[in-house]
Amino acid sequence: MIDHRALLARWRRLDVVVRDLPLGLLFLTAAFLPALRSHGTELGGLPVRPFDAVAVGMLLLEALPLGIRRRWPALCLALVSLGFAVDQLRGYHSVAGTALAVALVSAGAHLDRYRRTAAVAFSVAYAVLAVALFRLGSEPVAEYVTFYLLLVFAWGIGAWLRSTRVAEAGRRRRVAEDTLAAERTRIARELHDVVTHHVTAMVVQAEAAKYLTAAPERLSETLTAITGTGRRAITDLRHLLDLLNPDHGPRVSTPPPGGLRPLVEHAREAGQPVEFTEEGSPAEATGSADLVAYRVVQEALTNALKHAHGSRTAVRVRHGEQEIEVEISTAGSGARGRTPEGSGRGLAGLRERVGVLGGDFSADAHDGAGFVVRARIPTGSRS
Repeated sequence: MIDHRALLARWRRLDVVVRDLPLGLLFLTAAFLPALRSHGTELGGLPVRPFDAVAVGMLLLEALPLGIRRRWPALCLALVSLGFAVDQLRGYHSVAGTALAVALVSAGAHLDRYRRTAAVAFSVAYAVLAVALFRLGSEPVAEYVTFYLLLVFAWGIGAWLRSTRVAEAGRRRRVAEDTLAAERTRIARELHDVVTHHVTAMVVQAEAAKYLTAAPERLSETLTAITGTGRRAITDLRHLLDLLNPDHGPRVSTPPPGGLRPLVEHAREAGQPVEFTEEGSPAEATGSADLVAYRVVQEALTNALKHAHGSRTAVRVRHGEQEIEVEISTAGSGARGRTPEGSGRGLAGLRERVGVLGGDFSADAHDGAGFVVRARIPTGSRS
């Protein structure tokens, strides 16, 4: 059985001249067929002349240049036009003269430079040919004008094809640029979530360690916690790099094993008193909602460590049938005067993530001290 797709792929890999040459050979063959001998283009009303040696050269000049119609469209148009002029002036009126329309369409579609110059030069050459034929033949002036308009129409078809191709290339370029920008934003967001959380915890723990030199046991616990945080950061970064590796397969991001509890424990190890409440059970298929919920809690705890270290923080997560509700509130004077909006990139990224899933996100100060982060994240499941 013939594999048509394989044959088409092999054909497309051939040089463009090789792929375009068969059309020229088709015109050349048709010109020698007796049934088509008197069906060619006739301009000027000159009597038909039988083919001779000059006619063979003229036919080669009209047909074979179509092989270079896409690689060198201006040269193709010039050679085919010269052959067409000889064809009409000597009265051969060959069917190969139709190749002039093909050359014009190709020039309009593939000529990138000096398009106006080529159009003007062709028009002048046609005017010279029309004057010569008018003096030798019997066609009225209106026939020459009509034929010229047909030639302009052929050029216009090529120009339309070119504009369509350019517009499609521009659209594909914009899609590629938008995709690249979205990928960069996603990478920056993931790096921010992973690195900021762990580094903030390590900084807070290291600051606390400076005041524990008189308590060796507590100092040892703090340094151990710093080491554990660093190792977790390395593990998360390796996981992120694996997701960015093209050979990794489908890029499906999921929360780290253990869910939210390890995240809360890490914050507690860094010296943040956290009350954690989780209601309901996560749905089996939540898409990326569980990861977004994880990032919301992670960012809120990171902000609490930075702006309200040591203040009570309450984390409440409720898993519903169709959505996940998250609320993180931080109290204490350490957060006075600071709003979560000031953290910029992190909360803006969370608002975007939640918004993409069709949820709601808010981060506001409350009671003049502390702040509260709320998110409603649809899971996409249906009861």
